[in-house]
Amino acid sequence: MVIVITRISKKKRQNDLISTLEGNPFITDEDLAKKFKVSIQTIRLDRMELGIPELRERMKTMAEKNYDHVRSLHLKEVIGEVIELQLDQYGISLLEITEDQVFEKTKIARGHFIFAQANSLAVALINEEIALTAKADIKFIRPTYLSERVIAKAKVVNSSNEYSDIEVNTYVDNELVFKGMFTVYRSNELTQMKEERK
Repeated sequence: MVIVITRISKKKRQNDLISTLEGNPFITDEDLAKKFKVSIQTIRLDRMELGIPELRERMKTMAEKNYDHVRSLHLKEVIGEVIELQLDQYGISLLEITEDQVFEKTKIARGHFIFAQANSLAVALINEEIALTAKADIKFIRPTYLSERVIAKAKVVNSSNEYSDIEVNTYVDNELVFKGMFTVYRSNELTQMKEERK
């Protein structure tokens, strides 16, 4: 019996690599290596030849190009890295679960980190000086674990002068792990106070 191992050509692999990264820019070199059944070094060499930066650089570039400036929080107060943000519309953040965020015995992420990522992203979406969570209806679908990359996607579904309803869905590898509907109070009170002082 003859076993034939077929390998895809380098050109095809590189074309597929580009397509994969366009579909999921957050995928790691390790996951790409598994997907294409090659070494991590091969993926890194392919990326270098194609001029594709490493994950951290890709995220930084996306963040610089794709977000408005947060008004309701300092950017460092948002849990996770803001990848994309259009005020009063939608936003995306990424949180990599680290050792200090999990229970030591089970390596399951503490729920308040997942909640905080979603909640802070919802508040960051608000295009006002003051934004506070008034109500949250949340559901944890499954636990998240050490080293998982958690992507929260938020969108404004309803808005008035005083409140916005924001839907947040959180994923690990396209699997829904958390969802929430946040009602966020919004106020331009600080802006008005500054104007009155002038």
